[in-house]
Amino acid sequence: METRWIIAEDADKQLVKSLSESLGIDEILATLLVQRGITNYEEAKDFFRPSLEHLHDPFLMKDMDKAVDRLQKAMNDGEKILIYGDYDVDGTTAVALIYTYLKNFVNKKKIEFYIPDRYEEGYGISYKGIDYAADNGFGLVIVLDCGIKAVEKIEYANQRGVDFIICDHHRPDEVIPNAVAVLDSKRPDCEYPYKELSGCGVGFKLVSALSMRLGRPIEEVYELLDYVAVSIAADIVPITGENRVLAYFGLKQLNKNPRPGIAAVLRQAEQKNALERELTISDLVFLIGPRINAAGRLEKASDSVRLLLATNSEHAEKLAASINDLNSKRREFDNAITEEALQMINADEKLRNAKSTVIFNENWHKGVIGIVASRLTDSYYRPTIVLTRSGNLITGSARSIKNFDIYDAIDDCSDLLEHFGGHKYAAGLSLKPENLEKFSERFEKYVSEHLEEDDLTPELNVDIQMDFTNITPKFVRILKQFAPFGPGNLSPVFLTKNVVDAGFSRAVGNRKHLKLSVMQQGNTDFVFSGIAFQKGDLYEKIHEKEPFTMCYYIEENFWQGKTTLQLNVKDIKF
Repeated sequence: METRWIIAEDADKQLVKSLSESLGIDEILATLLVQRGITNYEEAKDFFRPSLEHLHDPFLMKDMDKAVDRLQKAMNDGEKILIYGDYDVDGTTAVALIYTYLKNFVNKKKIEFYIPDRYEEGYGISYKGIDYAADNGFGLVIVLDCGIKAVEKIEYANQRGVDFIICDHHRPDEVIPNAVAVLDSKRPDCEYPYKELSGCGVGFKLVSALSMRLGRPIEEVYELLDYVAVSIAADIVPITGENRVLAYFGLKQLNKNPRPGIAAVLRQAEQKNALERELTISDLVFLIGPRINAAGRLEKASDSVRLLLATNSEHAEKLAASINDLNSKRREFDNAITEEALQMINADEKLRNAKSTVIFNENWHKGVIGIVASRLTDSYYRPTIVLTRSGNLITGSARSIKNFDIYDAIDDCSDLLEHFGGHKYAAGLSLKPENLEKFSERFEKYVSEHLEEDDLTPELNVDIQMDFTNITPKFVRILKQFAPFGPGNLSPVFLTKNVVDAGFSRAVGNRKHLKLSVMQQGNTDFVFSGIAFQKGDLYEKIHEKEPFTMCYYIEENFWQGKTTLQLNVKDIKF
């Protein structure tokens, strides 16, 4: 699929010059800062030196005082507290964070965690979970990473005499559940300054507020930031503002002293070198996140919480081995289903020509359809919904493309749905089988009306054009300080022209990928190695030394105890 390169507009030259001089950095780096909204020395200092002092007062969040009052009452009265979380990484890390903090102050017999079963109970607060709390004498339930739409379920909980504190970060409906406290900065009536916290981030705010009320050292709370960093990475929330501070310090902690469970996951992933080098957000996204997720996708996510809570290395290793096996099984499922789904699309002219993809097979595994939706979006670059059967309903996962709010599209069809929820780029939904055809038609109509033809071509955002001569050790050292990278602060993409093979490029991985050795024409002093995934078909042209333009970002490659510079090539045009 052809990719359209979108090159960033020129930044204000005067601003770039003044920032370059005040910081003592070259103008390319200064341009990257201006593109990120950083215009003076003070803002740059905050960007390069994140500080925990930049975190907002948790009591600015609507209902925080009520949440802390109720939690303190439960602690003082010796009530049983149930910590209830969603079955994904964000939910399980949030549960682990709250449990780890509260067990310092609450009798172990008075605190328990609960993760709903994806297949029996579905997403969010379940009636079964409420009954479990009521039948087992839990007076207070703290819900994490879900609950913002559970209006009827909270009414039921109130009838059963169980109080709820909801900590969520998803978009609410017009009616907010009638819980003791509802912490969600996306509430229209919440004036909390930062709106993009993960579910675990909201849990972190709750324990921060509790710590302040108890007069405890705030460092006890900061020790939990590794959980928050994993949730930020895996839930793909923006790494801007407060999230950038939380991710920065969480990564620091993971690198300094990883919990036994996380260290065990890295060993099981056969990434022992990850424990020898500096972990990045990418490691959390690709190595840790999928494995923690695997338990909830195929079996019980409570095993992931146990792994995250493990203090004994031997116990952690056993749990990590079992979860790694599940991840391998998950990979087999999602590869097989993706292949099947691609064949279905290729065989159906109507599906091929549609602006959206809505695809259903009642035998597909519910635990992996979200991953399959992502893969189909990558292949066809269309807003995509993958559906399967779940009991009497059809349930599905939705993934979007740039510039399209899939949550709004689903909301427009909400009269045909039983439940739905999510974000701009990812959502979940369920509907009755008889509404499937009507829903597919209405969803396609909405997408067709709200997307231009150009929107259906993948874009690659390029930050700046430069020559290889700019890539000096000082340049790379400063560029590293732009991390942690993620949505809202992506690793800068550079464009370099007149690139040729330096003589050592080769096709690797069954000739699917390219291992490059490149320079610019006429300059043999600056030769760089690079990797270009899925570009193996370009080998002949490159080998013949045909000049090309390439877009790439700069990364470090750690191999056999050595760290080297590598250009990760996103696209090549001749």
